[in-house]
Amino acid sequence: MGSSWRRSSLRKRLRHRCWRLIKGLPDEGLPLATNVPSRNDGSGMTVTPVVLTFNEDSNIKTTLASLAWAPRVVVLDSGSTDQTERIARSFGNVNWFVRGFDNHRAQWLYAIHETAITTDYVLALDADMRPGVGFQRELDAFLERDAFAGAWIPFEYRMLGRGLMGSIYPAQIRLFRKDQVRIDQPGHSQSFVVNGAVCRFQSQLIHEDLKPVSRWLSNQVKYASLEAARITCAPKRSFKDWLRVAGLSPAILGAWAYVRAGGPFRSGASRAYACERLIFEAILARMLTEGTKGASSITVVPGDDST
Repeated sequence: MGSSWRRSSLRKRLRHRCWRLIKGLPDEGLPLATNVPSRNDGSGMTVTPVVLTFNEDSNIKTTLASLAWAPRVVVLDSGSTDQTERIARSFGNVNWFVRGFDNHRAQWLYAIHETAITTDYVLALDADMRPGVGFQRELDAFLERDAFAGAWIPFEYRMLGRGLMGSIYPAQIRLFRKDQVRIDQPGHSQSFVVNGAVCRFQSQLIHEDLKPVSRWLSNQVKYASLEAARITCAPKRSFKDWLRVAGLSPAILGAWAYVRAGGPFRSGASRAYACERLIFEAILARMLTEGTKGASSITVVPGDDST
């Protein structure tokens, strides 16, 4: 009886962990933002959303509309030639800044520290990200408690207007104290590292790129080139990078992306997502067969940094 109960309990825990893995949720060992006693009354505890843009007129209106609750939103652009500026300036809480793009790390450093942000916390968003259901309520609780330097936030990935069951896009630190964050750029995009205690959110950021496929395709060679340079120079390779060097990643990661997205339960959306992952991995694997000469000279535009 006891042995059977233990096996059943183990299976339940394994199923639960697998589901969290498929959904890309943060480490369950981290405290929830809402499960810590308040340390202040919340007065003056506000956050500034920061958004990077470059020719994002397909996405920026939806993103900024979802941030209407914020007293101030900083948008740092890299010289858009479409309607991004006009749309952004139509929102009364938006402050518009322009800086020529060199890399994501430098762009984020400027956006966080050189745009007169006076709040303790920053919510760092790409132009195709927006808060999901329950996010603002959990954010308010996070700010009221004032117990953490940052938070891991999971994503709901959407393709063709439909939410996927999961993705290969992991939870990220996207909310942090601006004086306790370090910005790294290990590959084609940045990562935020917080010096202090972090928690995890249950609510999600919606990741939905509304730009045409042609725009997505035009950026994949640039991203793959920088990833190839990173992998070639890395002193130690992860299992995923080993698959890439071996040329196995397109088939394996493409299939894995299809499964995580929901497979036949998400029909065309999961197929579209798997195709995007397969295409990127195929470009990257092909580059790794030739080396990465000239990769460092390729410029990557901001706002399209998900792969």
